[in-house]
Amino acid sequence: MKKQWLEWIKAFAIAAVLAIVVRVFLFAPVVVEGPSMEPTLHNGDHLIVSKINYTLGSPERFDILVFHATEKKDYIKRIIGLPGDKVAVRDDQLYVNGKPIEEPFLSEEKSELQNGDSLTQDFTISQLPGGYEEVPEGHFLVLGDNRDNSTDSRTIGMVPEEQLVGEAVFIYWPFDRIGFVN
Repeated sequence: MKKQWLEWIKAFAIAAVLAIVVRVFLFAPVVVEGPSMEPTLHNGDHLIVSKINYTLGSPERFDILVFHATEKKDYIKRIIGLPGDKVAVRDDQLYVNGKPIEEPFLSEEKSELQNGDSLTQDFTISQLPGGYEEVPEGHFLVLGDNRDNSTDSRTIGMVPEEQLVGEAVFIYWPFDRIGFVN
């Protein structure tokens, strides 16, 4: 009987260690708070964030990432500018290094705009906090998909690489929204 108890305790200890390793180094659950990423992500969506994606590779334009905005608060936004990029928005068109870039994740919202309305207010990178001419090395320019209601690089400035938690990869709740994040 004592031997059986030791086997159970050993099994639970191994499971606990594996769970901690997965949670700390590989994946983390995150809950979306607020409307800043609508329509892509909704308030209350539960996500799996991959911490390993940026350990093995580099963040790419349009990845949806989670980062430490403050000591107690994480934000979820979309990468728009990579290190070395010159970013601007004019007449609701994103320009990176002077070239127009399509944002397919915003096309439905743009199609619903009335004449003269815009989804994203005009800005240049030099107008953002920090007054940079381009995204600094080791930093990213991030925007929420709900451009009228998002606290992002237009307010908080560039996001340093060391503040990244990981890439949002999967919605697991609510059940009617289960699927990969894009």
